[in-house]
Amino acid sequence: MYSARARHNALVRHRAPDDPEVVAARRELRAAALEDHIRKVVDQAPPLTTEQRDRLAQLLRPSVARNGGGAHGVAA
Repeated sequence: MYSARARHNALVRHRAPDDPEVVAARRELRAAALEDHIRKVVDQAPPLTTEQRDRLAQLLRPSVARNGGGAHGVAA
């Protein structure tokens, strides 16, 4: 996450907020923060069943029915 934060911070100093590289860096920073959070929660949780893992993994694979159409990524 530190490299994502450093890249983002370096870009926002000298570029507009809607610059494509700033937008991409922000997306990567948010994804890195989410990954860190998920890792901490999983490390503290008891072992999951296969069904529980599948259900949780589905949250990261958006479906057309759940999100109202089309796939989406991490919000920018």
